[in-house]
Amino acid sequence: MPDTLAVPPAPGRIMAGEMAEQPAVLRRILDEGAPRIREIAAEIAARNPRFVLLTARGTSDNAALYAKYLIEVLLGKPAGLTSMSTTTAYGAKPDLTDCLVITVSQSGGSPDLVASTRAAREAGAITLAVTNNAASPLAEVSEYHIDVLAGPEKALPATKTYTAELLALYLFVEGLRGGDGAAAKDLPELAAAVLARQGEVRTLAERYRFAQRLVLTSRGYGYPTAREAALKLMETTYIPASPFSGADLLHGPLAMVDNVSPVIAIVPDGKGGAALQPVLDRLRGRGADLVVVGPQDQVDAASAGFVLPAGVPEEVQPILEILPLQLLAYEVTIARGQDPDAPRALAKVTETR
Repeated sequence: MPDTLAVPPAPGRIMAGEMAEQPAVLRRILDEGAPRIREIAAEIAARNPRFVLLTARGTSDNAALYAKYLIEVLLGKPAGLTSMSTTTAYGAKPDLTDCLVITVSQSGGSPDLVASTRAAREAGAITLAVTNNAASPLAEVSEYHIDVLAGPEKALPATKTYTAELLALYLFVEGLRGGDGAAAKDLPELAAAVLARQGEVRTLAERYRFAQRLVLTSRGYGYPTAREAALKLMETTYIPASPFSGADLLHGPLAMVDNVSPVIAIVPDGKGGAALQPVLDRLRGRGADLVVVGPQDQVDAASAGFVLPAGVPEEVQPILEILPLQLLAYEVTIARGQDPDAPRALAKVTETR
Protein backbone atom coordinates (compact mmCIF):
# COMPACT_ATOMS: atom_id res chain seq x y z
CA MET A 1 0.00 0.00 0.00
CA PRO A 2 1.57 3.38 -0.96
CA ASP A 3 2.44 5.84 1.78
CA THR A 4 -0.07 8.63 2.29
CA LEU A 5 1.36 11.95 1.22
CA ALA A 6 1.40 14.58 3.93
CA VAL A 7 -0.79 17.55 3.09
CA PRO A 8 1.00 20.80 3.93
CA PRO A 9 -0.89 23.15 6.24
CA ALA A 10 -2.80 25.95 4.57
CA PRO A 11 -0.85 29.22 4.40
CA GLY A 12 -1.74 31.54 7.25
CA ARG A 13 -3.51 28.86 9.29
CA ILE A 14 -1.61 29.69 12.48
CA MET A 15 -1.94 33.47 12.18
CA ALA A 16 -5.65 33.14 11.43
CA GLY A 17 -6.16 30.96 14.49
CA GLU A 18 -4.30 33.35 16.77
CA MET A 19 -6.20 36.37 15.50
CA ALA A 20 -9.42 34.49 16.24
CA GLU A 21 -8.29 33.86 19.83
CA GLN A 22 -8.17 37.56 20.69
CA PRO A 23 -11.67 37.95 22.16
CA ALA A 24 -10.97 35.02 24.51
CA VAL A 25 -7.58 36.48 25.47
CA LEU A 26 -9.14 39.86 26.26
CA ARG A 27 -11.78 38.15 28.40
CA ARG A 28 -9.08 36.16 30.24
CA ILE A 29 -7.19 39.34 31.10
CA LEU A 30 -10.32 41.04 32.39
CA ASP A 31 -11.45 38.03 34.43
CA GLU A 32 -8.15 36.52 35.60
CA GLY A 33 -5.40 39.08 35.12
CA ALA A 34 -7.04 42.32 36.22
CA PRO A 35 -6.92 41.70 40.01
CA ARG A 36 -3.15 41.14 39.96
CA ILE A 37 -2.62 44.11 37.65
CA ARG A 38 -4.54 46.31 40.10
CA GLU A 39 -2.40 45.07 43.00
CA ILE A 40 0.83 45.87 41.17
CA ALA A 41 -0.48 49.26 40.10
CA ALA A 42 -1.45 50.12 43.68
CA GLU A 43 2.01 49.17 44.99
CA ILE A 44 3.76 51.26 42.36
CA ALA A 45 1.37 54.20 42.76
CA ALA A 46 2.21 54.27 46.48
CA ARG A 47 5.87 54.84 45.52
CA ASN A 48 4.84 57.90 43.45
CA PRO A 49 7.26 57.67 40.50
CA ARG A 50 8.06 61.12 39.12
CA PHE A 51 8.18 60.05 35.48
CA VAL A 52 7.93 56.93 33.31
CA LEU A 53 10.25 55.41 30.73
CA LEU A 54 9.06 52.68 28.35
CA THR A 55 11.39 50.14 26.76
CA ALA A 56 10.47 47.79 23.92
CA ARG A 57 11.19 46.60 20.38
CA GLY A 58 9.02 45.85 17.36
CA THR A 59 5.34 45.23 17.97
CA SER A 60 5.81 45.74 21.70
CA ASP A 61 7.32 49.15 20.97
CA ASN A 62 3.97 50.17 19.48
CA ALA A 63 2.21 48.91 22.60
CA ALA A 64 4.67 50.98 24.66
CA LEU A 65 3.85 54.06 22.59
CA TYR A 66 0.16 53.49 23.37
CA ALA A 67 1.04 53.36 27.06
CA LYS A 68 2.93 56.64 26.69
CA TYR A 69 -0.27 58.32 25.51
CA LEU A 70 -2.23 56.77 28.39
CA ILE A 71 0.30 57.92 30.99
CA GLU A 72 0.54 61.47 29.68
CA VAL A 73 -3.19 61.94 29.03
CA LEU A 74 -4.75 60.06 31.95
CA LEU A 75 -2.07 60.52 34.61
CA GLY A 76 -0.50 63.82 33.60
CA LYS A 77 2.97 62.35 34.13
CA PRO A 78 5.84 62.80 31.66
CA ALA A 79 6.66 59.61 29.78
CA GLY A 80 9.26 58.73 27.17
CA LEU A 81 10.55 55.86 25.05
CA THR A 82 14.08 54.78 25.91
CA SER A 83 17.04 54.46 23.57
CA MET A 84 18.49 51.18 24.80
CA SER A 85 21.79 51.57 23.00
CA THR A 86 22.71 54.47 25.31
CA THR A 87 23.01 51.82 28.02
CA THR A 88 23.84 48.62 26.15
CA ALA A 89 26.25 50.07 23.56
CA TYR A 90 27.49 53.33 25.10
CA GLY A 91 27.46 52.34 28.75
CA ALA A 92 25.58 55.44 29.93
CA LYS A 93 24.55 55.40 33.58
CA PRO A 94 21.56 57.74 34.03
CA ASP A 95 20.14 58.50 37.46
CA LEU A 96 16.73 56.81 37.45
CA THR A 97 15.84 57.34 41.08
CA ASP A 98 12.04 57.49 41.47
CA CYS A 99 11.55 56.65 37.78
CA LEU A 100 9.22 53.86 36.67
CA VAL A 101 10.74 51.84 33.82
CA ILE A 102 8.21 49.62 32.00
CA THR A 103 9.70 47.05 29.63
CA VAL A 104 7.23 45.47 27.21
CA SER A 105 8.16 42.25 25.41
CA GLN A 106 6.18 39.32 24.07
CA SER A 107 8.92 36.77 24.78
CA GLY A 108 10.92 38.57 27.46
CA GLY A 109 14.04 37.07 25.94
CA SER A 110 15.83 39.78 23.98
CA PRO A 111 19.28 40.43 25.52
CA ASP A 112 19.13 44.21 25.11
CA LEU A 113 15.78 44.42 26.89
CA VAL A 114 17.10 42.32 29.75
CA ALA A 115 20.38 44.24 29.98
CA SER A 116 18.76 47.68 29.88
CA THR A 117 16.17 46.68 32.48
CA ARG A 118 18.86 45.31 34.78
CA ALA A 119 20.83 48.55 34.35
CA ALA A 120 17.70 50.61 35.08
CA ARG A 121 17.07 48.72 38.31
CA GLU A 122 20.69 49.20 39.35
CA ALA A 123 20.28 52.92 38.60
CA GLY A 124 17.43 53.22 41.09
CA ALA A 125 14.37 52.70 38.88
CA ILE A 126 11.17 50.88 39.75
CA THR A 127 11.11 48.18 37.06
CA LEU A 128 8.03 46.51 35.61
CA ALA A 129 8.08 43.85 32.88
CA VAL A 130 4.99 43.25 30.78
CA THR A 131 5.41 39.95 28.96
CA ASN A 132 3.69 36.80 27.73
CA ASN A 133 6.24 34.65 29.56
CA ALA A 134 6.35 34.72 33.36
CA ALA A 135 9.48 32.53 33.33
CA SER A 136 11.43 34.80 30.98
CA PRO A 137 14.79 36.42 31.78
CA LEU A 138 13.10 39.82 31.60
CA ALA A 139 10.49 38.86 34.18
CA GLU A 140 13.23 37.53 36.45
CA VAL A 141 15.35 40.69 36.31
CA SER A 142 12.40 43.05 36.91
CA GLU A 143 11.00 44.01 40.30
CA TYR A 144 7.40 43.59 39.10
CA HIS A 145 5.88 41.51 36.32
CA ILE A 146 2.53 41.52 34.51
CA ASP A 147 1.65 38.40 32.52
CA VAL A 148 -0.54 39.30 29.53
CA LEU A 149 -1.99 35.75 29.51
CA ALA A 150 -2.14 35.44 25.72
CA GLY A 151 -1.03 31.81 25.64
CA PRO A 152 1.62 30.44 23.25
CA GLU A 153 1.95 32.47 20.06
CA LYS A 154 3.42 30.44 17.20
CA ALA A 155 2.86 32.64 14.14
CA LEU A 156 5.76 35.00 13.50
CA PRO A 157 3.49 38.08 13.13
CA ALA A 158 2.37 38.99 16.65
CA THR A 159 -1.38 39.54 16.88
CA LYS A 160 -2.96 38.31 20.10
CA THR A 161 0.06 39.33 22.18
CA TYR A 162 -0.22 42.89 20.87
CA THR A 163 -3.85 43.39 21.86
CA ALA A 164 -3.16 41.61 25.15
CA GLU A 165 -0.32 44.04 25.86
CA LEU A 166 -2.58 46.99 25.07
CA LEU A 167 -5.29 45.83 27.45
CA ALA A 168 -2.83 44.95 30.22
CA LEU A 169 -1.16 48.36 29.92
CA TYR A 170 -4.52 50.13 29.94
CA LEU A 171 -5.60 48.30 33.10
CA PHE A 172 -2.25 49.07 34.73
CA VAL A 173 -2.48 52.80 33.99
CA GLU A 174 -6.08 52.78 35.21
CA GLY A 175 -4.87 51.12 38.38
CA LEU A 176 -2.22 53.80 38.89
CA ARG A 177 -4.94 56.44 39.02
CA GLY A 178 -7.38 54.34 41.03
CA GLY A 179 -9.74 53.73 38.11
CA ASP A 180 -11.86 50.63 37.62
CA GLY A 181 -11.07 50.00 33.94
CA ALA A 182 -14.78 50.07 33.07
CA ALA A 183 -14.03 51.36 29.57
CA ALA A 184 -12.66 47.91 28.69
CA LYS A 185 -15.55 45.76 29.91
CA ASP A 186 -17.20 45.25 26.51
CA LEU A 187 -14.02 44.77 24.48
CA PRO A 188 -14.16 40.95 24.18
CA GLU A 189 -17.62 41.00 22.61
CA LEU A 190 -16.81 44.00 20.41
CA ALA A 191 -13.58 42.36 19.24
CA ALA A 192 -15.48 39.21 18.29
CA ALA A 193 -17.94 41.29 16.27
CA VAL A 194 -15.13 43.07 14.40
CA LEU A 195 -13.28 39.84 13.59
CA ALA A 196 -16.52 38.29 12.31
CA ARG A 197 -16.50 40.85 9.47
CA GLN A 198 -13.46 39.35 7.75
CA GLY A 199 -15.32 39.27 4.44
CA GLU A 200 -15.38 43.09 4.39
CA VAL A 201 -11.63 43.15 4.89
CA ARG A 202 -11.10 40.59 2.12
CA THR A 203 -12.86 42.98 -0.24
CA LEU A 204 -10.63 45.86 0.90
CA ALA A 205 -7.54 43.70 0.41
CA GLU A 206 -8.10 43.62 -3.35
CA ARG A 207 -7.12 47.31 -3.43
CA TYR A 208 -3.62 46.48 -2.21
CA ARG A 209 -2.76 43.21 -3.90
CA PHE A 210 -0.46 44.95 -6.38
CA ALA A 211 0.44 47.99 -4.30
CA GLN A 212 4.03 49.21 -4.48
CA ARG A 213 3.87 51.22 -1.26
CA LEU A 214 1.41 52.28 1.42
CA VAL A 215 1.10 55.28 3.70
CA LEU A 216 -0.67 55.00 7.07
CA THR A 217 -1.58 57.91 9.27
CA SER A 218 -3.38 58.81 12.46
CA ARG A 219 -3.11 61.04 15.50
CA GLY A 220 -3.36 60.65 19.25
CA TYR A 221 -4.26 57.20 20.51
CA GLY A 222 -4.56 56.02 16.90
CA TYR A 223 -0.93 56.72 16.00
CA PRO A 224 0.43 53.51 17.63
CA THR A 225 -2.18 51.64 15.58
CA ALA A 226 -0.83 53.18 12.36
CA ARG A 227 2.68 52.08 13.32
CA GLU A 228 1.62 48.57 14.25
CA ALA A 229 -0.48 48.16 11.10
CA ALA A 230 2.46 49.28 8.96
CA LEU A 231 4.70 46.76 10.69
CA LYS A 232 2.21 43.93 10.14
CA LEU A 233 1.82 44.82 6.47
CA MET A 234 5.56 45.02 5.88
CA GLU A 235 6.48 41.79 7.65
CA THR A 236 3.74 39.73 5.97
CA THR A 237 3.08 41.30 2.53
CA TYR A 238 6.59 42.81 2.03
CA ILE A 239 4.96 46.03 0.78
CA PRO A 240 6.85 49.10 2.04
CA ALA A 241 4.43 50.81 4.44
CA SER A 242 5.25 54.18 5.98
CA PRO A 243 3.41 55.23 9.17
CA PHE A 244 3.18 58.93 10.00
CA SER A 245 1.55 61.01 12.65
CA GLY A 246 -0.89 63.20 10.75
CA ALA A 247 1.01 66.27 11.93
CA ASP A 248 4.32 64.87 10.66
CA LEU A 249 2.73 63.88 7.35
CA LEU A 250 1.98 67.54 6.67
CA HIS A 251 5.61 68.48 7.37
CA GLY A 252 6.99 67.21 4.07
CA PRO A 253 6.00 63.57 3.40
CA LEU A 254 2.62 64.69 2.02
CA ALA A 255 4.54 65.60 -1.15
CA MET A 256 4.87 61.91 -2.06
CA VAL A 257 1.08 61.38 -1.99
CA ASP A 258 -0.63 61.73 -5.37
CA ASN A 259 -3.91 60.66 -6.95
CA VAL A 260 -2.89 57.01 -7.13
CA SER A 261 -1.27 56.76 -3.70
CA PRO A 262 -2.98 54.32 -1.31
CA VAL A 263 -3.38 55.86 2.15
CA ILE A 264 -4.92 54.17 5.18
CA ALA A 265 -6.10 56.55 7.91
CA ILE A 266 -6.99 55.35 11.38
CA VAL A 267 -9.48 57.93 12.63
CA PRO A 268 -10.18 57.80 16.39
CA ASP A 269 -13.68 58.69 17.47
CA GLY A 270 -12.72 61.62 19.69
CA LYS A 271 -10.04 64.28 20.05
CA GLY A 272 -7.47 62.38 17.99
CA GLY A 273 -9.88 62.13 15.08
CA ALA A 274 -10.69 65.83 15.33
CA ALA A 275 -6.98 66.66 15.22
CA LEU A 276 -6.63 64.47 12.11
CA GLN A 277 -9.36 66.26 10.12
CA PRO A 278 -7.09 68.83 8.41
CA VAL A 279 -4.86 65.97 7.25
CA LEU A 280 -7.81 64.05 5.81
CA ASP A 281 -8.95 67.19 4.01
CA ARG A 282 -5.50 67.62 2.45
CA LEU A 283 -5.36 63.96 1.41
CA ARG A 284 -8.77 64.17 -0.25
CA GLY A 285 -7.65 67.38 -1.95
CA ARG A 286 -4.70 65.54 -3.46
CA GLY A 287 -7.00 62.80 -4.75
CA ALA A 288 -5.39 60.08 -2.66
CA ASP A 289 -6.96 56.62 -2.56
CA LEU A 290 -8.04 57.11 1.05
CA VAL A 291 -9.29 54.18 3.11
CA VAL A 292 -10.49 54.97 6.63
CA VAL A 293 -10.73 52.73 9.67
CA GLY A 294 -12.99 54.60 12.06
CA PRO A 295 -16.51 56.01 12.54
CA GLN A 296 -19.26 55.68 9.93
CA ASP A 297 -19.20 59.34 8.84
CA GLN A 298 -15.45 59.24 8.25
CA VAL A 299 -15.70 56.06 6.20
CA ASP A 300 -18.53 57.59 4.15
CA ALA A 301 -16.27 60.54 3.26
CA ALA A 302 -13.41 58.28 2.09
CA SER A 303 -12.85 56.05 -0.94
CA ALA A 304 -13.60 52.99 1.20
CA GLY A 305 -13.10 51.79 4.74
CA PHE A 306 -14.05 49.74 7.75
CA VAL A 307 -16.54 51.09 10.28
CA LEU A 308 -15.62 50.53 13.91
CA PRO A 309 -18.17 50.12 16.74
CA ALA A 310 -19.54 53.42 18.03
CA GLY A 311 -19.56 54.62 21.62
CA VAL A 312 -16.21 53.10 22.65
CA PRO A 313 -14.06 55.36 24.89
CA GLU A 314 -11.17 56.75 22.85
CA GLU A 315 -8.47 55.45 25.18
CA VAL A 316 -9.37 51.80 24.45
CA GLN A 317 -10.27 52.17 20.77
CA PRO A 318 -6.76 51.03 19.66
CA ILE A 319 -7.57 47.52 20.89
CA LEU A 320 -10.33 47.36 18.27
CA GLU A 321 -8.68 49.55 15.60
CA ILE A 322 -5.85 47.11 14.97
CA LEU A 323 -8.11 44.08 14.38
CA PRO A 324 -9.28 44.88 10.82
CA LEU A 325 -5.72 45.90 9.98
CA GLN A 326 -4.35 42.57 11.20
CA LEU A 327 -6.94 40.92 8.98
CA LEU A 328 -5.92 43.20 6.11
CA ALA A 329 -2.27 42.17 6.41
CA TYR A 330 -3.36 38.53 6.42
CA GLU A 331 -5.72 38.87 3.44
CA VAL A 332 -3.30 40.87 1.28
CA THR A 333 -0.54 38.35 1.99
CA ILE A 334 -2.77 35.43 0.99
CA ALA A 335 -3.88 37.29 -2.15
CA ARG A 336 -0.23 37.78 -3.11
CA GLY A 337 0.42 34.03 -2.82
CA GLN A 338 2.57 34.26 0.32
CA ASP A 339 2.37 32.60 3.73
CA PRO A 340 1.79 35.05 6.62
CA ASP A 341 2.80 32.38 9.12
CA ALA A 342 6.38 32.37 7.90
CA PRO A 343 7.66 35.78 6.76
CA ARG A 344 11.10 35.48 5.21
CA ALA A 345 14.19 36.29 7.29
CA LEU A 346 12.28 36.65 10.59
CA ALA A 347 12.54 34.79 13.91
CA LYS A 348 10.02 34.74 16.76
CA VAL A 349 12.57 35.99 19.30
CA THR A 350 14.81 38.72 17.94
CA GLU A 351 18.01 38.80 19.97
CA THR A 352 19.26 42.35 19.57
CA ARG A 353 22.00 43.70 21.81
